[in-house]
Amino acid sequence: MELRQLQYALQIAAERNFSRAAEKLHIAQPSLSQQLSKLEKELGVLLFQRNTSSVELTHAGSKFIEQAQIIIDAVELLRQEMSDISQLRTGRVVVGSMPITGAHLLPHVLPVFKLKYPEVEITLLEDSSMNLEKLTASGQTDLSLLSLPLEIPSLAYEVLGEERIDLAVPPEHRLASRNAKGIRTSLVELKDEPFIVLKEGQGFRKMTVELCQAAGFEPRIVFESNNMETVQSLVATGMGVTLVPHFIARAPRSEFVPIYLPLADPIPSRTLVVAYRRGRYLSKAAEAFMETFKSTVAGLVEK
Repeated sequence: MELRQLQYALQIAAERNFSRAAEKLHIAQPSLSQQLSKLEKELGVLLFQRNTSSVELTHAGSKFIEQAQIIIDAVELLRQEMSDISQLRTGRVVVGSMPITGAHLLPHVLPVFKLKYPEVEITLLEDSSMNLEKLTASGQTDLSLLSLPLEIPSLAYEVLGEERIDLAVPPEHRLASRNAKGIRTSLVELKDEPFIVLKEGQGFRKMTVELCQAAGFEPRIVFESNNMETVQSLVATGMGVTLVPHFIARAPRSEFVPIYLPLADPIPSRTLVVAYRRGRYLSKAAEAFMETFKSTVAGLVEK
């Protein structure tokens, strides 16, 4: 049994398809099939049940994949530990971030980190919060910037800080003048407003819907977008209202800028965290990045 055969089996189990697995592994599909057959012959059991459209794990295959992942994790841990010993602060950190947050927070963090650790390579990965949790849990990112609650229990995290949630309205909206008067808007006052929100799969969209539900109404969603800048621009042009994280509201980049209003008590907020897989060995480079993240971002979100 070879280590690469374990990696091949894990990739097939993840993709449930030989073609996609071979593509991810950068090998030819016949070679992948041949290696799997060789492994099954050596073990004396069938790991995957093949059919025309996909492959499914057998009972033996499920047990094998579970132990194979433990072995691969142990090997990766050994490699990282040895790399730390030999290279000290050099290395590579894969950082996941939600687009609506990373675009505004990472520019503050990365220059600070690169100044202190110029030899460490940083790879950024932007995705929805749902996908980032999966990527972090599977070890494909070292750290990810997320917000609570986390759905996957195998993730651990450290809190960066609380960030309040603001209301964004068009400049001509009936509520737009309230900020100057010091009057705060309650969420229940928005029950008849058209909402512009992020698409399904993004954590802040879920938070927006849940905050409205807690206020006693379902938001009337009229537009959806994958991009928070687009959401804010649509609000600015009078298409509806939305909720935005306070730090993002302070730094609009579009020429179409809505009016941002603080909400009334209880002021909604989200808890930003830096998450990683529970029990995963964090390299010294990853630990250094997390500390830089914490010290820089915590100061920003709490302003």
